[in-house]
Amino acid sequence: MRILHLSNHCRNSGNGIVNVAVDLAVAQARQGHAVAFASAAGEFSGLLTRSGVDYREIDMRKRSLVSTAKAALALRRLLKEARPEIVHAHMMTGALLALLLKSVFGFKLVTHVHNEFQRSSIFMAVGDRVIANSQAVGAALLKRGISKARMRVALNGPLGTPRQGAAAEPAALQRPAIVTVAGLNHRKGIADLIDAFALLAPRYPDLHLYLVGDGPQREAFEQRASRSAVDGRIHFAGFAPDPRPYMLAADIFVLASHDEPFGLVLVEARALGCAIVATDVGGVPEALDSGAAGVLTAPKDPAALARAISGLLVAPAERLALKARATNNLDRYTVDRLNRDVLDIYGELIGHNLRGDGANI
Repeated sequence: MRILHLSNHCRNSGNGIVNVAVDLAVAQARQGHAVAFASAAGEFSGLLTRSGVDYREIDMRKRSLVSTAKAALALRRLLKEARPEIVHAHMMTGALLALLLKSVFGFKLVTHVHNEFQRSSIFMAVGDRVIANSQAVGAALLKRGISKARMRVALNGPLGTPRQGAAAEPAALQRPAIVTVAGLNHRKGIADLIDAFALLAPRYPDLHLYLVGDGPQREAFEQRASRSAVDGRIHFAGFAPDPRPYMLAADIFVLASHDEPFGLVLVEARALGCAIVATDVGGVPEALDSGAAGVLTAPKDPAALARAISGLLVAPAERLALKARATNNLDRYTVDRLNRDVLDIYGELIGHNLRGDGANI
């Protein structure tokens, strides 16, 4: 089977879209499929190449007419050479460029919606199959008019990723430690978490908050923290290429998102045995087994978030039980399972069974 994945970039920046695209490309190449990957340059290009993926640098991030024309010409050259049967577009620009060239090269177009909340996601409807990364995203796409006949759900699966190295060791944090791993933007509820911590801190004088990540609103959040009476206990750790040491050291892991299509980091935190508190939005309940593997709380409500965290701080036995439950039922969140589901979707389009060891290539 000849497959081409299209992504904006392949940087190791904590971008869940890129992570899924890289995981799928590597898994498919290792099965024996002929896989190409086109994107702007990034740290994962080496992993792709070592795994047998034909990596090509095509920058589809810029929206100017000249840049788009250059990307279209480069993609046309790649399509002529690789002759993929499936083009799998993970972002809007790649999907639209592929659509323009689809009739020339005769491939089937699969689009993968990772962030349904973005208005541009409606353009992903151009695929012969449209993949949603959670049931919640699938339901939202149906409401936005994407055909049920073309839409499929392939639940995200980050476990067993080739992007991570050897086992990690816990970071040396001041404890008890609340940890989040998230982009520093308003959607991730960082301000709510800072405000919740300000409510908790007077009651728990040894408590510390670690914000692991970076983003466009970092300065605003740092200013917000500095205005609190406990800013010395709020730590901006920056982006961590491998955040596992922070998760392993967390007494409580928190994701306070206002909107979350799935939450890959929640599954990663579960696999590391974290006690998790997260907001009940989007695909978060799916990632936490409807609350069995973590405490769900209301979004945009710092007081409710503080109560949920406090409930675990004062109940160490419940916290330990939650850690144990977090590691249950993780088989369905693996890269291998995600890849099997995606290959089934490809198979629908070309009329072959593509599961297993690469038969029917």
